[in-house]
Amino acid sequence: MDEPGNTPRVTGRFRPVPALPKSVVGLWAPVAVGTTAWCAALLVLLIVGTDNTWLWTTLAGAGLGGVGFGIIAWQTSASRRGSRGAQRNL
Repeated sequence: MDEPGNTPRVTGRFRPVPALPKSVVGLWAPVAVGTTAWCAALLVLLIVGTDNTWLWTTLAGAGLGGVGFGIIAWQTSASRRGSRGAQRNL
């Protein structure tokens, strides 16, 4: 049973899902902002001279941001390579 609003190339009740815009799919900017914030906090704590849990927290945040950059680069290269399990259009 076709809906009247469907185009001829679409069959059934469901329309094809449009591609997501680059601003939604692109993860470089949020990871860069987050990693920069953790690095700035780490620098402030090093200048102040604190030696507590916050220092290790900021170090872990900056390190995980670096891991995030690696994962994004890996997923992007897999998408460009055409790997079956990768996200598309990165």
